[in-house]
Amino acid sequence: MTPRPGPELPRPTRRGLLAGGLALGASLGASMTLPGCAYIRDDVPTDAPLPPSAKAEVDGDLVYFNWADYLAPSVLKGFQREYGVKIIESNFDSMEGMYAKLAAGNQYDIVFPIAKWVVKLRQEGKLRSIDPAELRNADQVFYSGSYFNDPWYDAGSKVSVPFTVYKTGVGWRTDKVSTMTDSWKDLWNDEARGRIFTLDDQDEALAMAALILGYDVNTAKQSELDDIKDLLISQKEYLRAYSSDDINNMTSGDAWIHHMWSGDFLYLRQGLADDPTQFDFQAPSEGVPINSDAYAIPTNARHPGTAMLFIDYLLRPENAVKNMNYLYYPFPVKDALPAFAELAKDVPACNVEISDLENENVFRLLGTDEVQRRSAVWTEVKAS
Repeated sequence: MTPRPGPELPRPTRRGLLAGGLALGASLGASMTLPGCAYIRDDVPTDAPLPPSAKAEVDGDLVYFNWADYLAPSVLKGFQREYGVKIIESNFDSMEGMYAKLAAGNQYDIVFPIAKWVVKLRQEGKLRSIDPAELRNADQVFYSGSYFNDPWYDAGSKVSVPFTVYKTGVGWRTDKVSTMTDSWKDLWNDEARGRIFTLDDQDEALAMAALILGYDVNTAKQSELDDIKDLLISQKEYLRAYSSDDINNMTSGDAWIHHMWSGDFLYLRQGLADDPTQFDFQAPSEGVPINSDAYAIPTNARHPGTAMLFIDYLLRPENAVKNMNYLYYPFPVKDALPAFAELAKDVPACNVEISDLENENVFRLLGTDEVQRRSAVWTEVKAS
């Protein structure tokens, strides 16, 4: 596998940047300092009217708002060349940052929210409809029986098209640790004491402990949160640190066991490691958080037609394969999935099947009081 172009040590990953945003979101949920950023449960009825879908046709250059370095440059260049348009790129480093820009009235033609933020943006009327009939390659994600025909975060897939999927698990150094058990309890491994990292991410850390205890990953029940707090505090004697810089921690040798995102691990093993056999990854038997991102078009987009063409272009299997080989995260494009399975063949735990998404271990939007309780527990754990 050809390593991704870039510096000797990888830049912070998009998932690492996401971690800071999730923690920020918890505190903002309490303080309400972002305009309109009250947290809404994702089971609240969706009443906001949806502007009609645009036709897939060039209506201007594409104003693009995404995580930095999160699509293959060759694919972006190919789109510009084929359609004779420019991509005017801006980047965010958290979902809260993206939301704040939209709430302030900034105009983008396409944005890339994670699933639970699709809920919020749709409920607030900030997204326009996307008609699959306008996308030549829509059947690559909306085929019969596909999970994405009616995902939990966007009933009827009215305002979004799936972008990437991922899971969270545990990576480790096979040359340093020989006692892994396919459990989240391996993050308490004696053999790696002092060389273990848990992601510095409120949702992910609380979910890991919740799964060990048999609780919902989104639990906000105080008694269960108290149990989670006690369990995470008991881990601290084994930890080197909380950190979401999972790739650098593993490549530097600081980490022998690391709570990791699947795509980060695959990038580490296939794209960076001198000896890939020294690294392995497990999706623990208690269950794993699995989530997804989406393409979406804001209601105030100036060039929604070009955005529709861009989505359709990225749904072409050959372009999805290029992006997967660049990012090491699977794109749920039907005819491209075998290529990702091949990419992950030596670490099948990194693969994400569409059927894997049909579970309850997804991060949901919660009420403000629930966010505050979870944030308080995470603050106490880190301060202990």
